[in-house]
Amino acid sequence: MMSEPVLKVEGLRKSFTVNRRTVHALNGVSLVLHRGETLGIIGESGSGKSTLGRIAVGLDTPTAGELHIEGMRIDTLPPPVRREKQRQCQMIFQDPYSSLNPRLTVGRQIGEGLFARGERDWPVIKTTVADLLERVGLKREFAKRYPHEFSGGQRQRIAVARALAPSPQIVVADEPVSALDVSIQAQILDLLADLKKDGNLSYLFISHDMAVVARLCDRIAVMHRGRIVECGPVRAVIENPQHPYTRNLLDAVPRFGRRRTGQKPVPVHLPQHGDDDTFVTVAEGHTVLQAAGGF
Repeated sequence: MMSEPVLKVEGLRKSFTVNRRTVHALNGVSLVLHRGETLGIIGESGSGKSTLGRIAVGLDTPTAGELHIEGMRIDTLPPPVRREKQRQCQMIFQDPYSSLNPRLTVGRQIGEGLFARGERDWPVIKTTVADLLERVGLKREFAKRYPHEFSGGQRQRIAVARALAPSPQIVVADEPVSALDVSIQAQILDLLADLKKDGNLSYLFISHDMAVVARLCDRIAVMHRGRIVECGPVRAVIENPQHPYTRNLLDAVPRFGRRRTGQKPVPVHLPQHGDDDTFVTVAEGHTVLQAAGGF
């Protein structure tokens, strides 16, 4: 039985104007993230997955739809309460080289999250920062150093510590390992898994890599053209994909696909989704978007 949801979005839409054209980044996204769960959001570039993550943490506002954190609809709350609830959702960005401020020490950058949650005692902040560094596998004395003194993997560990500083319930990880070497990717994924066990965190894990999502996540939501086209438990989606876009993503991964390594993905011509499309339940917890008139 699933635990209570910590994050819920309903009918989320986001539009941008680019060169006088309206671009629909999100087109009616609905999903639920349960407490202690890792939900993988997977799709190609431009599918809308990063926009979804930015809205979840409050960096973007939706054009329409609802965002609920711990049962409260964010846009209906008074500003102080809204800020407090939004702090329950923190983000780990893709590029560890640009996400940290080169002019501030590591300790200062992690400490800002503690200050934001109301901590004003400097000795307490210093001790907590040192504890957070140890928690992500780094030395306590690293707090006095600057970002340029660290490798990419170490910087991403620092970014994880910074995200944990405000004691969030939800962490949005936006392609957190795609900029790292393969050997370092495994270490960061193991770190995220261990932190979830320790702190009962919930992750919204955004990626274009099906193999990475399969390793870390409990459920997968597949995004295409601003909509979720299939959602279900990791094993169910990988072993029994229902949507043609999901099947094409899996075929592009040698570990899961049926083609030999080196063959190009077979192009799939999918119909445009409309507002009258419906979700069909394939099995318990496994749903797929069916366009009006079929896929």
